[in-house]
Amino acid sequence: MLTQIINAKVLTPQGWLRDGSVVMDGNRILEVTNSNLAVAGAEQVDAKGMYVVPGGVEIHVHGGGGRDFMEGTEDAFRTAVDAHKKYGTTSIFPTLSSSTVPMIESAAETCTKLMAEPDSPILGLHLEGHYLNLKMAGGQMPENILNPDPKQYIPIVEKWGCIKRWDAAPELPGAIEFGKYITSKGILASIAHTQAEYDEVHAGYLAGFTHATHFYNAMPGFHKRREYKYEGTVESVYLHDDMTVEVIADGIHVPPTILRLVYKIKGVERTCAITDALGCAASDSNVAFDPRVIVEDGVCKLADRSAIAGSVATMDRLVRTLVQKAEIPLADAARMISETPAKIMNVYDRKGSLEKGKDADVLIFDGELNLRAVWAMGKLVEGTNTL
Repeated sequence: MLTQIINAKVLTPQGWLRDGSVVMDGNRILEVTNSNLAVAGAEQVDAKGMYVVPGGVEIHVHGGGGRDFMEGTEDAFRTAVDAHKKYGTTSIFPTLSSSTVPMIESAAETCTKLMAEPDSPILGLHLEGHYLNLKMAGGQMPENILNPDPKQYIPIVEKWGCIKRWDAAPELPGAIEFGKYITSKGILASIAHTQAEYDEVHAGYLAGFTHATHFYNAMPGFHKRREYKYEGTVESVYLHDDMTVEVIADGIHVPPTILRLVYKIKGVERTCAITDALGCAASDSNVAFDPRVIVEDGVCKLADRSAIAGSVATMDRLVRTLVQKAEIPLADAARMISETPAKIMNVYDRKGSLEKGKDADVLIFDGELNLRAVWAMGKLVEGTNTL
């Protein structure tokens, strides 16, 4: 089936096309052009001058629609993925908080099955932990947190090819060996929930830790011990030019001014936006998988209010926050939810930009940056067309 979006401001890798069109042939992009000339046999969709950008690639999300990926069931996975799809997430790496090995196995089995389905939006599993610094656990379940153990992680990696990213605190005993091992298997190693200072971040970087998880959250910045001052994880990551970062762009986890600072220093090429959403996102439910978590002031918190525990954000909200609050140009905000995460996760050959031959993942935003339509693998997502 041919679908042609016309009269659009189309974001391409070369910049905006005014009065452009995008032609989708089944699940692939057939053509992106600055012509509105009708394509024979195509169903036309008039974008009415609105913005057409690539579908969102979510590399850090715990659930949605009232379900959490830690449940490990097919129903939980499908419900959460479908919930976020309506808000512009067309590709997704389901994320597990610190889990037991049986929980990882259950989720990996489900993930592997769903990844094998035709046109699946699920691209791989992300393990956020459980090799984290207990002092920086935040919303993680402390009873699951351990030091890296090759007798544990090697069998998991060898068995489950669906694992595409695994986070850890580089200062932990065994973390350097862990980083070297997982990166040798093509798995992204990311610094997370850490107290690492420069030497530890640098050692991690040399061992393969090239990414920083929810930058500024669960990591120290510049600080003092007695009368002396020390760089934090934040400054150490900034000093490694090639390190990429992700930011929870809900305007709460990281203030808009800091979002703008990250963008200014790291640039759009090394900064991606994530939701880090829990199961209560894209849902009427305020109940999280973790019973300690409450929803308050538009964010998930531990009930004792000692830490933020995750967001209720969706992909479209990230774009509005980046543009309207952090004053980042729309073209770069759109790249931060598509191109940059696709490159970080090594799927840019088929995701992350509107180009001939790539997957037909397409979003339409109006002038106020309200999401007006979503196509995932060439199929209009039910209930999203409000053009």
